[in-house]
Amino acid sequence: MTKEKCSWRSEMFDKILIANRGEIALRVLRACKELGIATVAVHSTADADAMHVRLADESVCIGPPPARDSYLNVPALLTACEITGADAVHPGYGFLSENARFAEILEDHEVHFIGPRAEHIRIMGDKIEAKRTARRLGIPVVPGSEGGITSDADALAIAREIGFPILVKAAAGGGGRGMKVARSEDELSAALSTARSEAKAAFGDDAVYLEKYLARPRHIEIQVLGDGRGNAIHLGERDCSLQRRHQKVWEESPSPALNAGARDEIGATVAQAMRELKYLGVGTVEFLYEEGRFYFIEMNTRIQVEHPVTEMVTEIDLILEQIRVAAGGDLGITQDEVRFFGHAIECRVNAENPVSFRPSPGKIVHYHPPGGLGVRVDSAVYQGYVIPPHYDSLVGKLIVHGKTRAECLMRLRRSLDEFVVDGIETTLPLFRALVREEDIINGDYHIHWLEQYLARGGMQE
Repeated sequence: MTKEKCSWRSEMFDKILIANRGEIALRVLRACKELGIATVAVHSTADADAMHVRLADESVCIGPPPARDSYLNVPALLTACEITGADAVHPGYGFLSENARFAEILEDHEVHFIGPRAEHIRIMGDKIEAKRTARRLGIPVVPGSEGGITSDADALAIAREIGFPILVKAAAGGGGRGMKVARSEDELSAALSTARSEAKAAFGDDAVYLEKYLARPRHIEIQVLGDGRGNAIHLGERDCSLQRRHQKVWEESPSPALNAGARDEIGATVAQAMRELKYLGVGTVEFLYEEGRFYFIEMNTRIQVEHPVTEMVTEIDLILEQIRVAAGGDLGITQDEVRFFGHAIECRVNAENPVSFRPSPGKIVHYHPPGGLGVRVDSAVYQGYVIPPHYDSLVGKLIVHGKTRAECLMRLRRSLDEFVVDGIETTLPLFRALVREEDIINGDYHIHWLEQYLARGGMQE
């Protein structure tokens, strides 16, 4: 791209179109308002009464309820940019946030994509290429195949070398789809076949690769921020080990499993890698952590659902920084200036049955979020709002901060007891049970803990 074509990036944006919905759209809108930037909300017909639509300076309906016809409809989004004069698009998370082609199309139309460069989205979106890149940048990786698996015979040879159990993973996916465990040679062929089928159906690509399956790892992720010119910092870690079907439900920072030395070492490694990569914007480098060792698994090239946890312990507005560096600004803070304050925990409250996790769309009859010192609720719902069946079931995120982890847990317990969402089922009862579990109180859990807890009847319908 020529210097002349890039010149429009040098100043803060005039108007940002928010290509998302729900709590993240509202979160981005608030950051824009604090920066004095005009906002455009886009919405499907199902979201006409959504809070971000009500609060934005302008709104544009981009299609019917199905996401493919609205929030994933690139021509409709481009048209919305054109008719409103938006000079930038914030994709939030999900939908088109990690779509490299979407970023390129926006650039071609001189609309800025608030996120990384397309090449970095593309590299990190391919799990095999991401591992190669991580290894080249000095980031420790999980033992596994060097590339995609071409045959069952090759897979067996590699699995024997690594040692069982083995994890078969989709090269082009995430969220637990296209991911299967083979605990012995007899299970490998079926795991490969199932993973390929799921990957093809979910991502249009049946390429898979192998990784060593770790028995009791933590899921640790490092938050990064770069200016795209070789300057980058890390903002500490989040522990996201409480998961169900590879979906996070509880995140906290700092991790109960790390000491300051381990945190500083992995943070410095990741920040240096992002400097070498000349990474632009926010991102999260994710690891499995077991017996004192970190193993890279993937990088998310977008803002994370759990970003408020980091904001609470660093007092840094990640969305604001994301917008500022996307507009060509320098990093507003050096690594030496990053400070960590206390402890924060986030619970993802979903419109789901707390035991079976069946979706529970419908009308919220009563809604009362908790409050008080150190309590934050990121949500776009309100009393009378109807949770539509077409999208993610997230009702909101409860984020609690305390001077210590013990204080944070007590504040979280109190906040969960205050939280009222009637008319639909939610996962609030699950969190009310978890916050009283001895392992959770002691910070002694791993990525399989929650599913094991549920399997042994820790929650009853």
